[in-house]
Amino acid sequence: MSDSGTNTRTGTDTSARDLTPQFRYTAELAGEIERRWQERWNELGSFHAPNPTGPLAGDVPEDKLFVLDMFPYPSGAGLHVGHPLGFIATDVYARYHRMRGHNVLHTMGFDSFGLPAEQYAVQTGTHPRTTTEANIERYLAQIRRLGLGHDERRRVATTDTDFYHWTQWIFLQIYNSWYDGELGRARSIGELIAEFESGARAVPGGRDWAELTRAERDAVLEEFRLVYHSNAQVNWCPGLGTVLANEEVTADGRSERGNFPVFRKELKQWMMRITTYADRLLDDLDLLDWPDKVKTMQRNWIGRSRGANVEFATDSGRDIEVFTTRPDTLFGATYMVLAPEHELVDTLISAEWPTGTDARWTGGAASPAEAVAKYRASIASKTDLERQENKEKTGVFLGSFATNPVNGHKIPVFIADYVLTGYGTGAIMAVPAHDVRDFEFATTFGLEIVRVIAADTEGSDTSAPETLDAAFTGDGVGINSANDSGLNINGLRVDEAKTRAISWLEEQGRGKGTVQYKLRDWLFARQRYWGEPFPIVYDEDGVTYALPDSMLPVELPDLTDYAPVTFDPDDANSEPSPPLAKATDWVNVELDLGDGLKTYRRDTNVMPQWAGSSWYQLRYIDPTNQDEFCAKDNEAYWVGPRPEIHGPHDPGGIDLYVGGVEHAVLHLLYARFWHKVLHDLGHVSSVEPYRRLFNQGYIQAFAYTDSRGVYVPADEVEEKGDKFFWTGPDGQTVEVNQEYGKMGKSLKNSVTPDEIAEDFGADTLRVYEMSMGPLDASRPWATKDVIGAHRFLQRVWRLVIDEESGAMKVVERELDETTLRVVNRTIAGVDEEYASLRMNTAGAKLIELTNHLTKAYPNGAPRSAVEPLVLMMAPLAPHVAEELWSRLGHETPLAHGPFPTADERWLADETLEYPIQVNGKVRGRINVPADSSREHVEQVALADDKIATLIEGKTPRKVIVVPGKMVNIVL
Repeated sequence: MSDSGTNTRTGTDTSARDLTPQFRYTAELAGEIERRWQERWNELGSFHAPNPTGPLAGDVPEDKLFVLDMFPYPSGAGLHVGHPLGFIATDVYARYHRMRGHNVLHTMGFDSFGLPAEQYAVQTGTHPRTTTEANIERYLAQIRRLGLGHDERRRVATTDTDFYHWTQWIFLQIYNSWYDGELGRARSIGELIAEFESGARAVPGGRDWAELTRAERDAVLEEFRLVYHSNAQVNWCPGLGTVLANEEVTADGRSERGNFPVFRKELKQWMMRITTYADRLLDDLDLLDWPDKVKTMQRNWIGRSRGANVEFATDSGRDIEVFTTRPDTLFGATYMVLAPEHELVDTLISAEWPTGTDARWTGGAASPAEAVAKYRASIASKTDLERQENKEKTGVFLGSFATNPVNGHKIPVFIADYVLTGYGTGAIMAVPAHDVRDFEFATTFGLEIVRVIAADTEGSDTSAPETLDAAFTGDGVGINSANDSGLNINGLRVDEAKTRAISWLEEQGRGKGTVQYKLRDWLFARQRYWGEPFPIVYDEDGVTYALPDSMLPVELPDLTDYAPVTFDPDDANSEPSPPLAKATDWVNVELDLGDGLKTYRRDTNVMPQWAGSSWYQLRYIDPTNQDEFCAKDNEAYWVGPRPEIHGPHDPGGIDLYVGGVEHAVLHLLYARFWHKVLHDLGHVSSVEPYRRLFNQGYIQAFAYTDSRGVYVPADEVEEKGDKFFWTGPDGQTVEVNQEYGKMGKSLKNSVTPDEIAEDFGADTLRVYEMSMGPLDASRPWATKDVIGAHRFLQRVWRLVIDEESGAMKVVERELDETTLRVVNRTIAGVDEEYASLRMNTAGAKLIELTNHLTKAYPNGAPRSAVEPLVLMMAPLAPHVAEELWSRLGHETPLAHGPFPTADERWLADETLEYPIQVNGKVRGRINVPADSSREHVEQVALADDKIATLIEGKTPRKVIVVPGKMVNIVL
């Protein structure tokens, strides 16, 4: 390293002079080539993908490919070099298949509704649309600089009125549907009404449909609709004036944006009945080509559990129902715990503490009512995540008891924050001997611990130790588990014990075998301005009306004040008042919905950001269609099932979906739910939205801190020897510490793609990012290593162009056999690597071929070797490849190929190596021509000096030749 220092961003000697030959491939020339070819591609519509029908119709080949990048949010911060990793990879994959003759649909849009733009509007008064559109333009400029082969005609943004017109339309399809459990699919709500009217289906409560009022009918239908109102526990953030999704709340119970306290509050909200699809969402994972870890995450999130609902009687006359996956452990249930929000809590609170109540159970309160009130207040701001964390257990006794149905024991009933209303029934039977959290709670509060499972090594009798230092959660057999009413599961293993316990509960009328899910219905409303308005209005009685299609879209009104009603950020009792409520002329509207002109009130909530991203890939297919969200012929062509290619159970969907694993659960789950409803209603032919999913890794980078631990700009740090130095604004140079972390603004280690494109060219950036390692692995960014990718492109350039004169160096001559073999093996290898998303190894093979041609033909490589190299390089470095292809005399751009094809004759090995075993041990090796016969291989093996010495003139009992593999000699 020179004493003058090396800049850590460019990796170049800061004192070096550039002595560039006139026609050398430099960053300046690369930039000029890249701009010119991008303009040319736009003029030719090189990446336009024709549809079977509609405004984008054209000749469509049967071979098609739909490649999709996860919907990006247009952040005001723009891109750093970590963001385009997946975008470049999908572009390489798409370009490769386009060159192979596929009709490739590849584009990009923007998930552009969201809280950041709204918060900026609150702070500055700037309309969120102004900010959002400016961010989109900046984002587009950056990704266009990369030369991504997108069909620009298909771009969409969720904030486009034309797009959210159809988001609202899909919402109404779901709203006007119900799930028929007998048929296992969604049906139109009109069909349900017809069944009520005809009497084919009984109205709940035994009433006559014709005699119900409009409000009563509305209430009945809400019990069936896939979209309904519900009083739900939500994350209420007064500081932001909105409800937040769990993902928008930090682990310490504060808003991710603004760091305001978040409180659990019960509010009337829109919900989507995604739970009705739980089994299909689980079972259909088997149809998908997804990473196993993502499937596992979805399975765990849905959380299907088979067990029993068990009823525990109380003195109040109200039973406590619990769901347990282990009814075989009922004899070990020594207390019960309800979620603090459980509906029975207030009913079960006793007037005073029972005689002898342990002081640890009371929370220091004079009465159960006081204890419950204090406890509820203490956990009001805790998120579900906080409540589930493994920490010291807290809770209070309600002063009442429940009866364990299997042994008649009276057991105390508590409330505790580690039990949530969101799973099961919001109540648990606590079996402290065999559950870690129950054991901790029981230990803290001095509750009874009864062991009912013995490990196999302890035997099946009651000789197992009664005391435990920790919960025993392993497998085993039942102990201490019998009663006088015909239930004895001692000695039985879990499955049989569960079956017998469930049968006994059902016979006694104290329980029933059932299936439960962790999955909860989808909270589908936000108290914001910048989101899709609901196409819903209410009459003076609060009856809900869905607007007809003719009244869509319901557009957002313009506001001058985007802030919610001002709240005390620390006031958990404040009530939400969305910004849209301020648009009174918009909220109160006169409409004729079939009963004449009447005044209605619009819904002032908006949809969550998940809405647009749950279906956007379908709009890419048909973005200009004004009559429907996606024509059926176009949907069937691009994402319909292809059993002849993918097998009889092909669910259809996107051919390749690439994005980060952070969206593995919610986005994918919500999109799958919407798509299945659309399929049930006959709007799409595909059962699933994404046939194949690939999670790319991440790019990380070095960051630097001074002696105070404060981050300094990474691009201003110089490396000298094995130390790092930064010169501050005051001119003082200090030594800084190097560390490794996620690239971003907070660590001041972002590198923008604009910088790299300016310093080296966009093709160099593309080649470098693809060569850093396997696409699914995270990797460190090192700008100083980018020069290696640039030098590779310079070597390819020199194969074609003389750097001094600019003249062509390519010659017309036959290839020697060695080069023929290298070229064809490279073609076959690169073909396979691109098809398998192994861009790094494809690049490595291209470098090997380039090095071979440079060394073998120093005065000019043959055209028949250079042209395949240029074509194979095109997906990775499309601009320079197009330029070289043009200079090689081709008038037609290579965007549509041809991709070279390997000659099979040159793929076989010239010679093969055979290991030689003598009596089972390898004793030597021989090399023979690849087309050698068995007899010839045997002769050469027996003539080998080492083998001949071992045999010593003896005649082998047997010689076995396995063609292409080995020789085995048995003496």
